[in-house]
Amino acid sequence: MQSRLMLNTFNKLKNKKNNSMTTYNKPVRSVVLGIGSYLPEKIVTNDDLAKIVDTSDEWIRERSGIHQRHIAADDEITSDLAIKAAKRAIKDAGIDGTKIDLIVLATSTPDNTFPATATKVQAALGITDGVAFDVQAVCSGFVFALNTADAMIRCGQANKALVIGAETFSRILDWKDRSTCVLFGDGAGAVVLGAQEGEGTNNDRGILAAKMRSDGKHYDKLYVDGGPSSTQTVGYLRMQGPEVFKHAVKNISSVVLETLDLVHMPISQVDWFVPHQANKRILDGAAKKLKLTRDQVVVTVDRHGNTSAASVPLALDEAVKDGRIKPNDVVLLEAMGGGFTWGAVLLRW
Repeated sequence: MQSRLMLNTFNKLKNKKNNSMTTYNKPVRSVVLGIGSYLPEKIVTNDDLAKIVDTSDEWIRERSGIHQRHIAADDEITSDLAIKAAKRAIKDAGIDGTKIDLIVLATSTPDNTFPATATKVQAALGITDGVAFDVQAVCSGFVFALNTADAMIRCGQANKALVIGAETFSRILDWKDRSTCVLFGDGAGAVVLGAQEGEGTNNDRGILAAKMRSDGKHYDKLYVDGGPSSTQTVGYLRMQGPEVFKHAVKNISSVVLETLDLVHMPISQVDWFVPHQANKRILDGAAKKLKLTRDQVVVTVDRHGNTSAASVPLALDEAVKDGRIKPNDVVLLEAMGGGFTWGAVLLRW
């Protein structure tokens, strides 16, 4: 009797007119309502880098496939990039941004040690309800953030979510280290997710499956040599390139297949592969191992460089805006970053 009374009270509260939550009778899916991105105006080419470090356009292209990257202006910080991408995603979604009740921002280059950069985005958008927080999983950040937002939507803790990947990696690069400074760039990408009823099948729109992994024993293969509790400095990015490459193709392909297995979907049903844009050779190796054609792989690393947590939404936005990704297409996102962390998200556009 007491349990029934508590349930009735809960339902009455949930269905109040001023409550943003919606009751669903069928499985809830997190559907992409809108997408947007932002790249800083300043472009740095390989030839530009050759003037400040011992490298060349040919050397960089052969090893990474990168031709150029965008670098934030001196007065641009991570939240500035995130806010611009967020506003474009909200406009694309055609919704009132103040109705967003969850913001998850993936970044390894926050404005401050605290508070979360997501709260600055929340304030800039005029959102006073809900929750905003950061996720730190380096290059896997956006995939982890997307999975986190999806879980919160499916369990009823949010109705509309803004998921952002934003980075100013140029601020943590050692510009004398040619093995790392030539690889990275700055940028931001964002998606708006909305809760919608589905049928619980692979024909539903929205996120169908996701998988996240990490293995901390590889901590020192890709890291920043500074931090508040260790050196009290920001530090610089350090990477064992060959080791990262060795693990990348294997981890990417395995997590992709694990994600597809969750919903018993063969790789042949995937229309588009949107990977983290780390290195063209890694992208080609993963696509070959997964038996995907080059035309199915969205590639922006040549023009953006590695923008860490921003790379997947930046590439996704480009492929949507240029008409490659169309409604009902099956899209596979994946990323791998320091930690090591890696993961994948399968969705129907």
